[in-house]
Amino acid sequence: MLTTDRNSVNEAIRRVKPIGSIMDETGHTGALLKRTLGVVSITAMGIGAIVGTGIFVLTGVAAARYAGPGLILSFVVAGIVSGLAALCYAEFASVVPIAGSAYTYSYATLGELIAWIIGWDLILEYAVGAAAVSIGWSGYFADLLHTVGIILPKALTISPFSGGIVNLPAVIIILLITGLLIRGTSESSTVNNVIVAIKIAVILFFLVVGFGHINAANWSPFLPFGSGGILRGASIIFFAYIGFDQISTAAEEAKNPSRDLPLGIIFSLVICTILYILVTAVLTGLVSYKQLDVASPVSHALILLGMNAAGSIISVGAICGLTTVLLVLLFGQSRIFFSMSRDGLLPAFFSHVHPRFRTPYISTLLVGVVVALVAGFTPIDVVAELTNIGTLAAFVLVSLAVLILRRTQPNLHRAFRVPWVPVVPLLSIVASLVLIINLPWITMLRFLIWLVLGIIIYFAYSISHSHIANQRVE
Repeated sequence: MLTTDRNSVNEAIRRVKPIGSIMDETGHTGALLKRTLGVVSITAMGIGAIVGTGIFVLTGVAAARYAGPGLILSFVVAGIVSGLAALCYAEFASVVPIAGSAYTYSYATLGELIAWIIGWDLILEYAVGAAAVSIGWSGYFADLLHTVGIILPKALTISPFSGGIVNLPAVIIILLITGLLIRGTSESSTVNNVIVAIKIAVILFFLVVGFGHINAANWSPFLPFGSGGILRGASIIFFAYIGFDQISTAAEEAKNPSRDLPLGIIFSLVICTILYILVTAVLTGLVSYKQLDVASPVSHALILLGMNAAGSIISVGAICGLTTVLLVLLFGQSRIFFSMSRDGLLPAFFSHVHPRFRTPYISTLLVGVVVALVAGFTPIDVVAELTNIGTLAAFVLVSLAVLILRRTQPNLHRAFRVPWVPVVPLLSIVASLVLIINLPWITMLRFLIWLVLGIIIYFAYSISHSHIANQRVE
């Protein structure tokens, strides 16, 4: 029995899905997704996912508790780590333009067991991240209504664990976005593009208004928590960069994935990094970093200076920003389920495509309902830290996969190639591991528990239902 189990594990590790098979299956399964996304839409999708929770929520907490004004450097560090991983994602997106992101890339290079682990990891990242963001959205929405004299009952804006009944705004926004995603990718992309334009305009408004009120004295001391605070700050605000990797989940809906996906990934990351650095510099220059330990630091800083109207405008921008983050998180989550189901690792109904809308409506609906329940009835703030470690783990595996694929299939056509291999992928791996080490130990423990649960499910269901395994038996 022990020998059989050991053989099963070895087989699962070695079971790699050929890239040719991955590319062919979209044309033979009858589950074709509609190709409607160009470079602009993909870049906007990335910006929609990246610019949101980090810049509107976590910036204040990270400055007040971890890095002070030195958070500017924390964003630079986190941006560099993300940039290194982005290059690796861009190469894979050009080679394997299929829905599934790091899961699909790992399946093609590292084996089925590792692919399952990273897919399970991404499920946690997207679902928990979406629930946490929706709770933040609910808070900004309630505050905005309060400024016009509408006060929502506290029992309907917080979870039972916090003394309420249900966080109703969080539930409603999740269900509305779920309906939009089921309706169609092009429709949701159009809405996303409009909201991203509003969000960028609001951020530029903050930069223009805030620049004239900067007090350079607020930047001193620049590193109140020492140089170590830079890395700790980078580990916390890394959540702010989550998003560019989700662009690759739209591979089967991109018009020209080999060109559009790498460009969309790189463009969105560069634009967001520049915005983050500028906003952080202005924010920490407006007021003391000690006054930013709030859930709405950007609008809070303006209100402290007596600019209430400007603060209200920022609140609107925050709501737009968090809305687009939710849109892309839920989009990515359903596409991960779609890909894993198509491979037989999850039940087949997850890969059913709507005959009219041509979207994976069952997986989208299920994800939306589950996330809505978590957001409405669970205090998700602490668990949301798992999103960071999940993303960093994905970065490590994708960077490693680039190195493996360069060795195993050196002649494979790559529309985009990572420069200076193996240096860049190795730097990406090391940088991601450094940020993981700087996360709280309790976050690592929770992540380990989630992975153990995933491995149990894999050996209880997925290993015997894998299409690759069944094809070999036949």
